[in-house]
Amino acid sequence: MLKAIIVEDMPEAVQLLISDIQTYCKEIQIIGTASSVVNAAKLLRQEIPDIIFLDISLSDGTGFDLLEIFPDLKANIIFTTAHEEFALRAFRYAATDYLLKPIDAELLQKAIEKVKNRKYSMTPSIEILKETINHPNTLPSRISLSTSEKIHIVTIADIIRCESDGNNTWFFLHSGEKVYVTKTLKYFEDILTQHHFIRVHQSHLVNFNYLLEFSKRDGGFLRLKNGHEIPVSVRKKSEVLLMLDKLG
Repeated sequence: MLKAIIVEDMPEAVQLLISDIQTYCKEIQIIGTASSVVNAAKLLRQEIPDIIFLDISLSDGTGFDLLEIFPDLKANIIFTTAHEEFALRAFRYAATDYLLKPIDAELLQKAIEKVKNRKYSMTPSIEILKETINHPNTLPSRISLSTSEKIHIVTIADIIRCESDGNNTWFFLHSGEKVYVTKTLKYFEDILTQHHFIRVHQSHLVNFNYLLEFSKRDGGFLRLKNGHEIPVSVRKKSEVLLMLDKLG
């Protein structure tokens, strides 16, 4: 059995989560609940959970306040949140586990399965999450890339390009490193288009800051500063040329 505590200040949300866990996740034992940072801190001094279901907004602070009280906490964190757009954006950049309220039973099961299979700490991603949520009007400068082995915290300006590999994505970094992430290119396109990235082909997302030139040869392709040549699709050609014109 995995031991879990719930930190949530809405009693009805607590009861619904307990009910879902008891129905769909019988390997989870709820060993306590808390409605505030203070009460949660008291509970964590008495219990050692495997999982904490942690609401971001609490009556006397935030879930991050609790994590600062216990910086060496070994428990896996599954954040719970309402549908605030700024929070959803933060989760996309941080790649942390989260559940939207009201919680979907299937997504709950998937989140717990991920926790059971994880072999590394999510602390770096939680730092990205905190930074992004605390500055909702500032475009984040870093992104968390979660692989099967570790968390990569990457400065977005250091990403040269992304390439689709089925439902997965390769990241090519300025350092020469490649990172393989089990999320679709479309997922990252939605995040990175705000950072001067453009989808130039079904399989390619490019950081325009690394563009060297556009060649009309072989149907059209981009040559990047790292020497890579990236095809440009017919329907994207006019958009690429327009961006090149703006860059001068």
